[in-house]
Amino acid sequence: MSTSTGKLLDAADAVALIEDGATLAVGGFGVCGIPQVLLKELASRDVGNFEAVSNNAGVDGRGLGLLLETRQLRRIVASYVGENKEFARQYLEGELEVELTPQGTLAERLRAG
Repeated sequence: MSTSTGKLLDAADAVALIEDGATLAVGGFGVCGIPQVLLKELASRDVGNFEAVSNNAGVDGRGLGLLLETRQLRRIVASYVGENKEFARQYLEGELEVELTPQGTLAERLRAG
């Protein structure tokens, strides 16, 4: 990544301005094409209370699973949430709010902003 001045950004620079309570739109499909390096960097920061919008909740140790493991997510809007044990635990314990949204509706909501 680079800025308009041409300065290259590393992952730490790219996530440095993300604050507590931010809403994160996380791309990819399943764990393909996800911003794994950025999510790993964000998981190492002392921020959280995020709402994540993605087609899925990641898996243990990958994707949004990283932010679930560090308890940085308060809410997930997704069309698929099935392959993450930590997601299931947090949801069943009432620690995580979930909004299941059909894939087409999710895509249209993102497109419409």
